Amino acid sequence: MWQRLRGLAGRVYRRHLRREIDDVPDHVAVIQDGNRRYAREQGDDAPDGHRAGADTTERVLDWCADLGVSELTLYAFSTENFERPDEELEPLFDLLEHKLREFADADRVHEDGVRVRAIGDVPRLPPRVRDAVDYAERRTAGNDRFTLNVALAYGGRTELLDAARAIARDVDDGEMAPEDVDVETVEERLYDRPIRDVDLIVRTGGDERTSNFLPWHANGNEAAVYFCAPYWPEFSEADFLRAIRTYESREESWQRARAERAAALVRALAEVEFAEARAAASRLRERVPRPDGSDLSDDALGIGDGDAVGSGDADSAGRVDGDAQDSPGAD
Repeated sequence: MWQRLRGLAGRVYRRHLRREIDDVPDHVAVIQDGNRRYAREQGDDAPDGHRAGADTTERVLDWCADLGVSELTLYAFSTENFERPDEELEPLFDLLEHKLREFADADRVHEDGVRVRAIGDVPRLPPRVRDAVDYAERRTAGNDRFTLNVALAYGGRTELLDAARAIARDVDDGEMAPEDVDVETVEERLYDRPIRDVDLIVRTGGDERTSNFLPWHANGNEAAVYFCAPYWPEFSEADFLRAIRTYESREESWQRARAERAAALVRALAEVEFAEARAAASRLRERVPRPDGSDLSDDALGIGDGDAVGSGDADSAGRVDGDAQDSPGAD
């Protein structure tokens, strides 16, 4: 009875969270942390935790499809993971190989138009994993409705360092001038990069850091970040919806900030223009005497007090500011 009540309460809460979400990120990146700690707490070995985490990954793909997320990047294996003991690495490589091939052959993957891409220093991986990567990429190359990036042997600093070295070689060889280096130059030399900049990073497992993950595409885009306590195998749909809500709240805050900056800019420009008009009128007053010998008034020159900031166009600026303050905020 208690389990049924909990299940009902969970469904009601998820529906409540869904109703609160209007804006969905295009690209979500996930740091799947806590597989090994989950396994230890269950009395199992690390490979068991990774297998449980793989099940969560499949559920997250379904949640992305339901909400309309277009791209998902998973931090499956970092460059630092190579330092783990062989008795842990070998089962993990077996799991990666198995899941890549299984996913590439799944009917629902092709029905949903999912394209699989690996990013990272893939040549460092064992041959069997590289073959599975190649198989998954070839099998899903024609799909174009959803992109799943699997970060394998990935390290953000290494990625940027390799790009910098490649650019330095091109400059040294005379193939480009230093002043020609721009954003596109760097992006062309990154790993087979995600299509879109990252809008939201999710990290499970309780740690509040992004661990060198997609620094160019996430930090450069000032992605929203959601940290949560559950281990990756325990990550639920409610956790995912709360992460999406965090992204939406950040977007609303940005919109308010942009509106407030725009209103401040309009006010500042109006003040400058009014001051310049007063100065010009003063010069004109000195040069153009009235026939009766009196000075030209500000009203006669069309710059009376009624034209000062706070009326006319400046009222429009005030309305922009007011609209920003009335926008719904984060809850």
